[in-house]
Formats: sequence, C-alpha cells, structure tokens
Amino acid sequence: MKHIAGIHAAGFSLAVVYGLMVWLAEPKLGLDLPSFGRLALLAFAVYAAACYLARKQQPVSAATLLTWSVVFRVIGLCGQPILEDDYFRYLWDGYRLVTQGTPYGQAPSAFFSDTTVAKALVPALDQINHPDIPTLYGPAFEYVFGLAYWLAPGQLWPLKLLLSGIDMGLIVLLLRLTTPAKTLLYAWNPLVIKEIAFTAHPDGLIPALLLSSWLLTRRCNYLPAGLALAAAVSAKVSGWLMLPFFGLVLGRRGLSAFAVGYFLLYLPFLWQGQTGLDGLTVFAQQFEFNSALFGIAQLWLPGAWAKKILGVLFLAGVGAYWLYYLRQHPNPALPRGDWLFGGLLLVSPVINPWYLLWLLPFAAVYPSITAWVASAAVLLSYATGLNLEDPSLTPYQHPAWVRPVEFGLITVALAVDCYLATIKTRPTRG
Repeated sequence: MKHIAGIHAAGFSLAVVYGLMVWLAEPKLGLDLPSFGRLALLAFAVYAAACYLARKQQPVSAATLLTWSVVFRVIGLCGQPILEDDYFRYLWDGYRLVTQGTPYGQAPSAFFSDTTVAKALVPALDQINHPDIPTLYGPAFEYVFGLAYWLAPGQLWPLKLLLSGIDMGLIVLLLRLTTPAKTLLYAWNPLVIKEIAFTAHPDGLIPALLLSSWLLTRRCNYLPAGLALAAAVSAKVSGWLMLPFFGLVLGRRGLSAFAVGYFLLYLPFLWQGQTGLDGLTVFAQQFEFNSALFGIAQLWLPGAWAKKILGVLFLAGVGAYWLYYLRQHPNPALPRGDWLFGGLLLVSPVINPWYLLWLLPFAAVYPSITAWVASAAVLLSYATGLNLEDPSLTPYQHPAWVRPVEFGLITVALAVDCYLATIKTRPTRG
C-alpha cells in the first residue's frame, strides 16, 4: 500500500507541476525561461522518484501507468506551447495541403501579400520562423497536419489531440514490449509531455510507427508492417536508419509493401513536382544548433569536412552494429534504436530537444542512465539569446556555459553506464 500511495503521490505531484506550467504559460502571465527551468527541474526530480519506486519497489500496474499518462497529456492539451513556435508552420502546412493539395514548393513568405489566405491562418503565417525556407517535413507528418486542419482550421488543439493520441498508442505498444516499470520511463517523462502534449512536435510519430511495424512483423503481418515502416521513413529521413535492421525480418512481402507504400505516400506530391527536398537541403547545409561532436569538429575543420568525416564514422558504426545484429538472424531482438538515433544526434549539426523523441521509446525497452539524463539535460538548449532576451546573443545562440554543462552531464551518465556494464560482465569468483 505504501508503494501504491508513493506512485500516486508522484503522479499527483507531476500533474500539479504541469498544471502550473499551463497556468504560467497563459499570455497574461507568460512562462519565461527561468520559471520554466525551475518547474522542469522539479518535474524531473519527481519523475526520478517515480522511476525509482517503479523499479526498486513493487512494480507499477499498467492501469496506474496509463491513468496518469492520460492525465498528464490532458493537462498539456490545455496549455499553450512553451518556448516554441514551430507549430505555426504545422498549421500552415496543413492549410496548404488541404486547400492547395501540397505544402511543398513555395516558402511561407511567398504568401505574405496574398489576400486570399484564409483569415484563420493569417496569425499562423505571420509567426512562422524562417519563412523564406519551404517546408521540409515528410508526407507522414504532412498528412497529420492536414487532418488537424480539416478538424478545425487554424486551431492548434486538433493537432495536439492527434499527437497525444498517437503518443498514448505508443505507450500501449511499449507495454507489449516491456514491463510497466520500464514503460514509465517514457510515459511519464517531462520532456515527452512538454514536446508533444504542450508544444505539438510530431516526432513521436516516428517511433510509434517503427514499433508498430516491429510488433506486426513479430505476428507475421508483413504487409501492414511494411506499410508502417514506409510511413515512419516518410516522416523524416532519420527513419531510414532502421530499414537495414527491420528489412532482415520483413521478408519479401514486407519489403514490397514498404516500397509500394513509400511511393504512394509521396505520389500526390511527386505528381505536382515537389517533395520538400529544397527545404531539407537548406536545413542540411546551413543550420547548426546545439551540436555535440560537430560543434567540436568545427573548431578545427571547415563545416563541410566535419560533416563528411563524422558521417563516415557514423556509417561505419552503423555498419558494424548491423553485422553484429545479422548474427541474431532469423530471430533478432528489437534493434537498438537508442544507439542508432543517439549516434545520429551525436554527429548531427542540429540537436533539437524533440529529436530525442526518436530514441526514448527504445531506451524504455533498453534502459540506460545516459538516455534519460539526456532527456533532462537537452532542455538546457532552450537557453538561447531569444529566450533569455539577451541582446549580446543572436536569437539561437547559447551562452558559453550551456553546451559544456549539457553534454558534460550526458558524458558523466555515459561513463556511469559503461562502468555498470563492466561490473555486469566481470567474472565472479566461484
């Protein structure tokens, strides 16, 4: 009973913290970065206590896990996005998809003087960041944006509702892959709640589709498994990382379904001559934010060379893991998406906090201290000139202390994980 009371107390405490975020994020008050930082720190402290109770004491029940997971997401649905404005582009893309058949080909700035733009979308259009860059989101994301627009044009709540529903579906999938105690690592994580329920980032769709594909494959439902994988890959290019691993178990039918599904998802946009490659190219060539190894490499190498060298090293690592994974065939375990996506982020020029949504579900199946410390540390990247209102910094520039602290915490966590791994593999005296 004490354990049950402790878990519910942690759930209630988290709900109170998220409720405070909702209240302070109201336009009349405004949730500034220091206030958000204090609330996020409190949320992670309570979350850590909940994880400890769930792992070290009597296991938490699936019903308790799901109940509080729903509560947290409902609270987030009631709140304003926190320290983010990406959702304006999501609303705009949904409008263009439904009304013009494609979100691709034209940058939002091309419509600034267009008097035919629906009045409900004018506020979103006026607040899109980087409006001179065409959208880079893949078809799977765009179809979700379009559905949200169809439900309520220009409103954010349908998108938040859809993405939170997908997130709850992901939690149910995790319960089929691991224990409720491990699933809690993802389901109650403050970064997940903030980035999806509050801020409507769609990146949780990628692991939801990947895990759906995996579970369908395990049941020999190869056609829908291939289609789910196609949708995941079409959402963002990062999804391609999983194809060599999933392809080993999909078989010919699954891979054929993947190829056909991927083509069909892109077909409406191919027909109109645009697929988002222009926006993606600009992003890949020009953007740098919160990078780890890339930021260090840039100190000695030109950016283009740093990308090439890190890319080759990363692909070599992926290839080595694939050869290791191949040895488990024909009955391999779920691929280590936490390693694959984590490695990709490590060498990437851009590490946005919501990118960790790609790997965190895999880190629930394969728990590590590193992944979950990273989910907290990455919030330091919100300390930018824009959010700090510091005129000495550019809008997306960090103070000098941010990255050393952020990646220093992650490095310490990784060192602890490595030490614990050596203890487990060390032979015992008998």
